Amino acid sequence: MIKTQQRIDVADALRGFSIMGIFLLHSIEHFNFYSFPETDSPLLQFTDKSIWDSLFFIFGGKAYGIFALLFGFSFFIQDNNQLQRGNDFRLRFLWRLFLLFIWGNINAMFFTGEILVLYSIVGISLIFVARLKIKTVVIIATILILQPMEWGKLFYALFNPDYIPAEPLANYYWAQAYPVQSNGTFLETVKMNLWDGQLASLAWAWENARFFQTPALFMFGMVIGKAGLLLHNEKNSRFWMRVLVVGIICFFPLNGLASMLSGFIENKAILTPLHLIIRSLANMGFMAFLVSLIILVYYHTVKGHNWLDKLRPYGKMTLTNYIMQSVVGSFIFYNWGLGMHNKLGITYSFLLGIVLFILQYFFCYWWMKSHKHGPLEYVWKKLTWIGVKKK
Repeated sequence: MIKTQQRIDVADALRGFSIMGIFLLHSIEHFNFYSFPETDSPLLQFTDKSIWDSLFFIFGGKAYGIFALLFGFSFFIQDNNQLQRGNDFRLRFLWRLFLLFIWGNINAMFFTGEILVLYSIVGISLIFVARLKIKTVVIIATILILQPMEWGKLFYALFNPDYIPAEPLANYYWAQAYPVQSNGTFLETVKMNLWDGQLASLAWAWENARFFQTPALFMFGMVIGKAGLLLHNEKNSRFWMRVLVVGIICFFPLNGLASMLSGFIENKAILTPLHLIIRSLANMGFMAFLVSLIILVYYHTVKGHNWLDKLRPYGKMTLTNYIMQSVVGSFIFYNWGLGMHNKLGITYSFLLGIVLFILQYFFCYWWMKSHKHGPLEYVWKKLTWIGVKKK
C-alpha cells in the first residue's frame, strides 16, 4: 500500500509519454479535421504514410489507454490519502468528476475529439468499485475489457444472417462538423463543437466500445495503485517483466488477425464487432508492453531513467497541456484561426507537432520549477476542495 502523500515519479513519466503521444497524433490528424493538401512529391507521399502508420502503430489506442490507466491510479492515490485521514473521498470525487465535465466542455469548444466528458461520465464507475477486493475489481475490469456488448452484437449477427447494422451515428455528426471546421467563424465553431462535436465524440466512443474499455482501464489503474505495483522493488520488477512478455506475445497475433479479417469475412454485421474486439485487445497488449517497458527502463537503467525523468514536469500538467493542445491545434488548423489544414500535409504537421511539444514542454519545465501544480491543475484542485476547511 502506498503511504499518504507519497508521489510515484514513474507515473508522471508515463503521463508525460501518453500526453506527448496524444499531441503528436492530434497534430497529424489536424485535430480531428481530416483535411489535407494534395502532394505530387514521391518523397512526401512516402514520409506522410510512414509517419502516419508509425505514429498510429505506437500511440493509436495506446496513448489514451495509458492516460485512462493513470486516471484510475490517480483516483486511488487521492482516495487512499483521504482514507488514511479517516475521510471518504468518493462523494468529493463525484464533485471532482462534475468539474471535469466542465473542463471537458471548455476543451470541446475547440476540439471535436476530446475525451474529458467521457471520463467524467464513466469515472463514476470507480465510486462503486473503490471498496471491493482487488480480485473482484480485476474480474469486473476483465469482463469490460473483453467488450461484452460487441460479443452480443457478434452473436446476434451470427444467429440472424439477414441483419443489416445501421450506419455509424458518429459519421453523421462528423459530417455536420466538417463544413464548420472548413468555413466557420470562431463562434460558429464553438457552437458546433459544443453540440455536434460532442455528440460525434460520444457516439464514436459508444460505437467503438470506449464506454466499456475506459472504465476497465480506470479500474486496472486503481488496482495498480492498491497493489503498490508502481513501487520499485524486485517483486514488482518480475511482475512487469511478465506483463511485458505477455503483452508483446499477445499483440502480434491479434494485430495480424485484425488486419486479415476483412479478407475472410464479408458480412459487415459480423466483421465490425469482431474486428473491434480483436483490435481493442491487440492495442491493450501493446499498451501493456509500453507501460511495462517504460517502468522497467525507468527503474533499471540509468540513461533511460534520466531521459524518462525529463517527462515528469510535462506529465504533472496533463490537464493544462491537453486543453492547451486543443486551443492551439484548433487555431492552427481550423478556419476560425490560421486555416492551415489544406496547407500542411502529414509530414509538416508532424514536424510542427514536435516543435509545439517542445515549446509546451519547456513551459512546463519552467512552471514546475516554482509551482507544485500546473495552472489548470491548481484550479481543479482548489475547486475540488471548495468548502472544506484546512485542519
